[in-house]
Amino acid sequence: MTQSSLPVLLRSLCLGEMARELDRLTDQAGREGWSHELYLHALCDTEIAHRRECRQLRLLKASGLPSGKTLATLDQDRLPLRVRRQVASLLEGRFVEEAENILAFGLPGRGKTHLCCAIARELIVAHGYKVLFIPAVHLVQRLLVAKRDLRLENVLKKLDGFDIVVLDDIGYIQQDREEMEVLFTFLSERYERKSLMITSNLVFSEWDKIFKDPLTTAGAIDRLVHHSIILELDGQSYRMQHAKGNKQKDTP
Repeated sequence: MTQSSLPVLLRSLCLGEMARELDRLTDQAGREGWSHELYLHALCDTEIAHRRECRQLRLLKASGLPSGKTLATLDQDRLPLRVRRQVASLLEGRFVEEAENILAFGLPGRGKTHLCCAIARELIVAHGYKVLFIPAVHLVQRLLVAKRDLRLENVLKKLDGFDIVVLDDIGYIQQDREEMEVLFTFLSERYERKSLMITSNLVFSEWDKIFKDPLTTAGAIDRLVHHSIILELDGQSYRMQHAKGNKQKDTP
């Protein structure tokens, strides 16, 4: 066996990154006098790092998270002090392992969606969690179509494959009975099993606008709150202040 045949063997074993880095690491090992163990370790490290990066990219693409809503672009100084303290703990991902929910409340423009998306993105990169971002309206429509086509169980099973579902703007849904039922079914399916991150402009006392029926409203709140971390975002609207800032720049 010659050195030139090694890349072929590595690729046949689906070790493409090791094959690509073989010459570089072989030269470096010769110059620096690496042991066989160190040389092999370096080759394995390159393959593992490459696969981790590829998996992160696949998970980020599949998540549907908005590209601009990251931790780097989030102005954390504008968040309430209590929320800033909670963020560090949430990034550790323990709430996912314990199937807890994150409930972010606040008026429009307070950064609820940005905050949840930023946390979810970091959890993908740091821990490899599977995440789905979806507006509540779109989720309800998807579930309704699945129910009509007798595929609701299959769709719920597919959603169950995500460690975290970021359900955005649940307060904008004006439910009829059928919509209410499929949303409640989804919430019940994930109860104590998988995590949700929910943003809402409506506090719990106004959730009767979503579910209409008092018993269903109480049931939904009870399931969500039982294992949950609540983020309350107050203060001024980000979008309003951004608009004011642009106006001031344009004014001589």
